[in-house]
Parts: sequence; C-alpha cells; structure tokens
Amino acid sequence: MTTTINRWRIPLGAVLVHLCIGSVYAWSTFNRPIQSLFADQPWWMNPPYTTFTTALALLGLSAALGGPWVERHGPRVAARASALFFGVGLVVGGLGLSLEQPLLVFLGMGVISGIGCGLGYIAPVSTLVKWFPDRRGMATGMAIMGFGGGAFIAGYLNVFLIARVGIATAVMLLGVVYLAVMLIGSLLLQSPPPNYAPEGWNPDTAAGARQSAMIARESVSRDAAVRTPQFVLLWLILFINVTAGIGILAQASPMMQDLFGRTPLEAAGVVSIISLFNAGGRFLWASASDWLGRRTTYLLFFALQLVLFLAIPSLATGAQWVLFQVSLFAIFTMYGGGFATIPAFLADIFGPRNVGAIHGAALTAWSAAAIVGPLIITELSNRAKAALPVGGNLVGVYDTPLRLLAALLGVGFVLTLMVRPLRALPQETVMREA
Repeated sequence: MTTTINRWRIPLGAVLVHLCIGSVYAWSTFNRPIQSLFADQPWWMNPPYTTFTTALALLGLSAALGGPWVERHGPRVAARASALFFGVGLVVGGLGLSLEQPLLVFLGMGVISGIGCGLGYIAPVSTLVKWFPDRRGMATGMAIMGFGGGAFIAGYLNVFLIARVGIATAVMLLGVVYLAVMLIGSLLLQSPPPNYAPEGWNPDTAAGARQSAMIARESVSRDAAVRTPQFVLLWLILFINVTAGIGILAQASPMMQDLFGRTPLEAAGVVSIISLFNAGGRFLWASASDWLGRRTTYLLFFALQLVLFLAIPSLATGAQWVLFQVSLFAIFTMYGGGFATIPAFLADIFGPRNVGAIHGAALTAWSAAAIVGPLIITELSNRAKAALPVGGNLVGVYDTPLRLLAALLGVGFVLTLMVRPLRALPQETVMREA
C-alpha cells in the first residue's frame, strides 16, 4: 500500500522532540548555580545530586512502562504528553529554585521531566521505524542524533541564559521554549497507514536482500518479545555497549588530566567535542546498518572498541595525545551508534508494529549500564590511585578498568554472534505485516 503523505516530515518532528529532551545531558551546567542556592542542604537533599539521576532513572522506567500506552495512542498524543511533562517539569523546577524549595526542584526536574524524557524518547523512534521500513537505521539515527545534538546545544544555551537571567528564570524559560518546540514537533508526527510500504520498495531486493533472513515478516507483542532469547541477547548487547561508553564518559575529564596532564579547561574542550562525535555516530552508524545489517554493525562496534580500549594504556604510556583523542572520538561514534541502531535491530527481529513498547523495555539496559559503567571505571581507578605512593605516576591507574571493559566488549561480540532470527511463535502472539 502506498500513500501520498510526505514521510520526510516525520523525521523533522522527531528531531525537534529529541533536541529538547536531549538537553537533560547538559544539566551538569546547572550544578554549581543550584548548589549555591542550597549550600546548607545535606548531599542527599541537594538537587544536583538527585534530580539528574532521578530523571535518567525515570527515562528508562517511563519508556518501559509507557511503551504500550504510546503504541495504543500514537506518536502525536505521546509527543504532546512528553512535551507537557518535560516543559512543565522544568517550569516547576525553576519555581522551586526561585522559592529555594529543594523538594519542588526534585519533583519538577527529577520526576516530572524524567517521565517526559522517557515518553519523548520512544514515541518518535517507533513511528520512524514504521514509516521507513526501507531505511530503518537511517530514520532512527536522525531522531536519536537529535538527542545527542540537544546536549551539545543546551550546554552553551544554559550557560548563556544563566549568566543573563539567573538560574531560576533560565530553567523556567527553557521549560517554556522546550514545551513550544516539542508541541510543534508533535504536529509533524503521525502513524503510517496500515501495511504501509514506500512506493516501489521490495524487502527482498536491494539492501533488504542482504539481511532479509534477519527481518521478521510478522510483528510480535511486547510481552511475547521480552520472553525470547533474542530479546535477552539484544538487551545484553545494548547494556555492554552502553556500559563501556558511559564508563569512559563518566571519567573522561579526570582521565585526560591523569594520563596526559591536561588542564581541566583543555579536558572540558575535548569532552565538548566528544558530544559531536556521539551525535554524528548515531546517524552515520545507524545509516550504515541499513547496508551492513544490524548484527554486522554491532560486531564492528565490539571488535573495534575492544582494540581501542586495550590500546589506550599504551597510548598513555607513550604520551600519544592525538592518537588518544582519535581513539576516544571513534569510541563515542560507536557509543551513540549503539543507541541509534538498537531500535532498527528490534524492529528487524520482532517486527515494527510494537517496536515502541519493545524498545522501551530494552532501554532498561541503559538504566543498568548508567550504574555499572561509571562504577567499574571510577571504583577501580580510585583503588589504583589509593595504592600509589605519594607523588606516584598516574599513567597506569586506568589500566585495570579499561581491560575489564575490553573483556566485557569481547563478551558482547560473542553474544552478537548468537543472535538468530525469531522462530515461529504461537499465532496469538503475532500479527501479520502484509
């Protein structure tokens, strides 16, 4: 079935939504101004220590729990709900900052905005998978690139606004702006007609023929999907890829200072550039997966990153600063690419109809990795530092965590090899696509 609707407006709407919710990754720019307002609060009550973690946790939880609701009500309703939660949450948080009420900040920026992030993350992605069966990777890569790009833009925008209007007004103003932009984006989103296929597209020809054995002809319900070995494997694959990347991200600035003697300002500049490679990798790798196949793309992720993680200690010992930066940038293209490729991989295996709900369940791997990755590299490097004599050389303090993460990437490579097409399930758990 064909349609005259211009499907290329759907990615634009998705990017607008993701640019806004992606700003959550730039919230560290709020930390010091907020801390100055709540200096007398204990650490567990101080908003910078609670809102960001809560928002990310609720991103994963609301994506997992809200996935079926998103599929039932469609992307436009879901994106509007996301806009209201995210924008209003920031306004409530800004009001809490103005009144110096930490619980109000936590409720607004942590809880309400976190729910908005989760709903806004999955709604556009599941829709793009259905509109672009011929280019699933490219389409989801465009949207999720917006999430990474939103962090880059917001990092500068937040500092600009705080310097001019203060932290409370800046947060409220951003809430209003994000609400408006996300509502505009929601107007561009809609579900495709039943059994939609682009004109002239045949899934058994061109790029589809090279990976047709991995592409399902039927859609599986979320409850049936999460009980399959394939879902477990894809969950673990996403978990390992994110654990490795976010582990480095959590210690990127201290690592550059410890291993190469860089100043905090120099390290901050590299971290800013990292966000561009993170965003660009989401589009480039996901687009490449349309031709390479999702499994081959993840095999490349794990093989290349394993080599790079093992190489970093040698680069540090040899003071190879430029090669270290190149390695870091390459790693983060694959970190971002993993996020963008997983929705297309899920749609290939389980069919596109319920991919939003299935993707939401898979994103709990992100929540788990956000705890495990930083814990591995921070705890092990701190132990290595503590064991050094006073004034000891710091070059080797990251060797053990990097090797552990490399071993984990090796496990990811093996798990990816184990992914197979879904075998026939009972008829009541599937729905024919055509």
